[in-house]
Amino acid sequence: MDDRRDPDHREPELEGSEIEASEIEEPDNLRLVHLLRAVTVEFGLRQADFAARNGMHPTDVRALICLLDAARAAEPATAGLLGARLGLNSAGTTAVIDRLERLGHVARIRDDHDRRRILLHVEPAAIRLGREFFGPLIDGVLQVLDSFDPAERETVRRFLTATHAAFAPEPRP
Repeated sequence: MDDRRDPDHREPELEGSEIEASEIEEPDNLRLVHLLRAVTVEFGLRQADFAARNGMHPTDVRALICLLDAARAAEPATAGLLGARLGLNSAGTTAVIDRLERLGHVARIRDDHDRRRILLHVEPAAIRLGREFFGPLIDGVLQVLDSFDPAERETVRRFLTATHAAFAPEPRP
């Protein structure tokens, strides 16, 4: 900056510089991204609330979700799979599994097909606990989906699937 400027010089004032965030027009696609982010933030807050109410760390809740997802996909749930999906090293993964096992939410079970491998199983009591808390939220989402016709639901499915792939560009273990 030049200190020898004319002392009477004034920077031009921007008219309407006190623009409210709500007044900024966003492209439709960006509004959808922000809405998706808002939904994920709300879901994360609910997960944190569930964790706090049940003496868990938020990572423990994410671990339970990963294990339930693996069970739904008929994937063998191992410590390695869990660590990879959560982005944890082996010590962190063991700590999560130990906490969940201590709370009675997860059991380590020897694989019937490979006795050297230990599988992780979510206990029925943990599933019931999750349903009690998240059930009303899930029911609300299901009611919203029921208001969509099959083509609209397919569009939502395609969008969420593609968005998930955009966030997880590498194949998941």
